[in-house]
Amino acid sequence: MGKVLTLIVQRLGLGLITLIAVSLIIFLGVELLPGDIATEILGKDAQPATVEAFRKELGLDKPPVTRYIQWVGATLSGDFGNSFANGRPISDLIGFRLQNTLFLALMTAAISVPLSLIAGVLAALYRNSFYDRAINIFTLTSISFPEFFIAYILIIVFGQQLGWFPTLSNVSAEMPFSQKLYLCALPALTMTLAVFAHMMRMTRAAILNLLASPYIEMANLKGLERSRIVTKHALPNAWAPIANVVALNMAYLVVSVVVVEVVFVFPGLGQLMVDSVIVRDVPVVQACSMIFAATYILMNLTADIISIVTNPRLLHPR
Repeated sequence: MGKVLTLIVQRLGLGLITLIAVSLIIFLGVELLPGDIATEILGKDAQPATVEAFRKELGLDKPPVTRYIQWVGATLSGDFGNSFANGRPISDLIGFRLQNTLFLALMTAAISVPLSLIAGVLAALYRNSFYDRAINIFTLTSISFPEFFIAYILIIVFGQQLGWFPTLSNVSAEMPFSQKLYLCALPALTMTLAVFAHMMRMTRAAILNLLASPYIEMANLKGLERSRIVTKHALPNAWAPIANVVALNMAYLVVSVVVVEVVFVFPGLGQLMVDSVIVRDVPVVQACSMIFAATYILMNLTADIISIVTNPRLLHPR
């Protein structure tokens, strides 16, 4: 147990170092964005003295190193500051939108994870069958298309031609849960198709790899049914790689939500970040980027810890 706790502490420390390095990349990337927030707000006809005074009020007259240190210190303490565009606290701006993004991600996970596990187990159970070939063709096709292309296809088919779902997902806090599920159907389906293929194929590969093990061959020699061999003997030992790939896909899911939110005009964190880039609202862009980066790093650390804890050879390398 002590080794596991030490491992977790080490991985969390490594994740914190990685997050600080990512924060530097985010800060430099935002600094290189074209345009100026002061000119964007005051207008191109504003006097240079007025623009300079406004930049000083926003703290943009300070050296980049000073601004970076102040920003990282405030972010680590949970203070994202105020928006340059409207002066509101950033925590208020991202609160509801972060809830929407997490709701969409959890809805997608609730659909994609069990669906991919069942499809992967069936593909391994009926290897080289028509179902196995069909599901592999489908997954290879879906994984070949970017999310925005899948989103537009779904909008054309299910939104415009069939009229089953709305093409825009304008959710609000006052909506009932059922209506929110209905409005999030197409975005969730888009993201499900984006992550389903990888999780399904990983599940299939893990099961097939275990089916070649000696103890599985012994179970076959005993005359056990193939379905029982897969569900009772192979699947429990395949949870480690499956859990790892699920955690990695959940990390990808949270980050890739930006593209989907923009296509469906979904009021989430990704849409807020894109809108803030357009108006050059630097603090909001930095805050959204840090939240996405922290989530991605945390999910990757979770996958790393799951892999090591569930594999004794990695936990005890000697």
